[in-house]
Amino acid sequence: MTIQNSRRDFLVKTASATAAVAMIGTLAACGGGAAKADFKYGVASGDPLTDRVILWTHAKIANSVDAVWLTWQVAADNAFATVVRTGRVQTTETSSFTAKVDVTGLTAGTSYFYRFVDDAGVISTVGTTRTLPAANASSVKLAVFSCALYSEGFFNAYDAAAKSDAQYAIHLGDYLYEYGSDPKKFGNADAVALGRVTVPANDMVSLDDYRTRYALYRADPMLQALHAKMPWITIWDDHEFANNAYVGGAENHNPLTQGDWTTRKNIAAKVYHEWMPIRTPDSANLLKIYRSFDFGNLLSLHMLDTRIEGRDQQYDNFGDADGGVTRYLTGLATGTDAARKMISATQQSWLMNNISSSTANWQFLGNQDIMARMWFPASVLQAYAGAASNPGGVVSAIGNYLTAKATRAAAGVGALTPTQSALLSAPKIPYNLDSWDGYPSNREAVLQAIKAKNKKLVTLSGDSHNAWFANLTTLAGEKVGVEFAASSVTAPGFESVGLGTMASSLDGSALVPQLGASAIGAGLGLVDDLNYSDSIRRGYLLMTITPDAVKGEYVFVSTVKSSTYTAAVGKTITVAATGAVSYA
Repeated sequence: MTIQNSRRDFLVKTASATAAVAMIGTLAACGGGAAKADFKYGVASGDPLTDRVILWTHAKIANSVDAVWLTWQVAADNAFATVVRTGRVQTTETSSFTAKVDVTGLTAGTSYFYRFVDDAGVISTVGTTRTLPAANASSVKLAVFSCALYSEGFFNAYDAAAKSDAQYAIHLGDYLYEYGSDPKKFGNADAVALGRVTVPANDMVSLDDYRTRYALYRADPMLQALHAKMPWITIWDDHEFANNAYVGGAENHNPLTQGDWTTRKNIAAKVYHEWMPIRTPDSANLLKIYRSFDFGNLLSLHMLDTRIEGRDQQYDNFGDADGGVTRYLTGLATGTDAARKMISATQQSWLMNNISSSTANWQFLGNQDIMARMWFPASVLQAYAGAASNPGGVVSAIGNYLTAKATRAAAGVGALTPTQSALLSAPKIPYNLDSWDGYPSNREAVLQAIKAKNKKLVTLSGDSHNAWFANLTTLAGEKVGVEFAASSVTAPGFESVGLGTMASSLDGSALVPQLGASAIGAGLGLVDDLNYSDSIRRGYLLMTITPDAVKGEYVFVSTVKSSTYTAAVGKTITVAATGAVSYA
């Protein structure tokens, strides 16, 4: 579908602007000679509950460090004729001139308009927000995002979602990236041509660095519009800190040049809480942000922190020549992996208690990293390792493996040749040890605990930059739930390293010509648990949840290299409460 402004959007914006102009005159008279603030970064709302929501803005007087007093208003109408809640809040230099208000006393499942006004009468953008639904909700729509790299392109996915019928935005991390503007750094090749050069020029390390980078992102009109359109529920991943972060460090942190990791980590957390519309669960510990949201009896959404709160160092972050594969295999074979954590025992206990007490139809995990087992055949990985000397070996290895799977599916195990049997029984190896695959024992414990509670599990995941739909299985291969993984907003995926054409081999859809539609979702690709993938396009997930089914629509934008684009649904996957899955 082509994205275009609707008549309703135009009328709402026009009415809001008219009301704002009328009120400016009234409040300016009250404010007298008060200095005027600039609402340069718009407004935002987040962490909705049934009776409350966080409101956010940034207000600063030009060339001044003076505090700014604001009046906030929440109304039932866009003309603010019926103001249901109002109050005062102050922005100061200490908080980077950001303000957050936890507005209480609201009605469940209700949309509201909100705005901020300074004492000189200047009015912010008018935003819309919504509380969580009451227990009897029949449907909820979520827009799911991850991985927005400013320098790589335009935030068209945010723009498309703002024009959708989504009610809430879920961001799974990498809201921004820490890299500086060096053209050699990840995602910067087109930055100058696109007019999207990051500031500061260096990797963000200091307090001012992080604040400057957030300000750059929040000045983006597409991002501002989506923040103003609906409430956000967010979690951080690594790039809000540094690439491949864990409790004690990060791949992209050098203590010799960038100082103490704990200092940098605490700075990053402080600025995240300043600039994001998040309710702080523990003001004494800004590094604790895992929390749950109940959307009536439809779903409970548990937002995990798989990055900073409890993660041990990644197997592939020790600098081993084999990328950590030997460490991984040894840990899994000897049982020493059991002590390694993706999330702490405290967070795991919190998660299980919340799932146990939830009466919702569906249990959702808002999760940074891919949770499904993305295990590749050893024969294919070996072919990639030797691709420099034998480029044709990769194509041959993939073809042989898929042919063996197709033969088994069509004619049974007895039809396999000894070579094919050996291929299918050979060990499989994870391709990304920074994901849950690098912490198999911790994942197993989580999945087994959820399985024991007999809950319907859906994981929403980010980080990979590609679109995935997969089964969540135990190490023994028993299905416990499903995973919808959104493509990135802009960050490049497999296509950036020449693997853009792999999707049909990964998910088995390459076998449709031989086996027909039965090849879809049958686990016949290189990755057994993978049922759908797109390794080229950028976009977001539109999730519709009802008591009977969860529907995921993979919305892709035609380009991120221009702000002129189209958006279309590339695949729709529906998971029924019975467990049946359909593809369209």
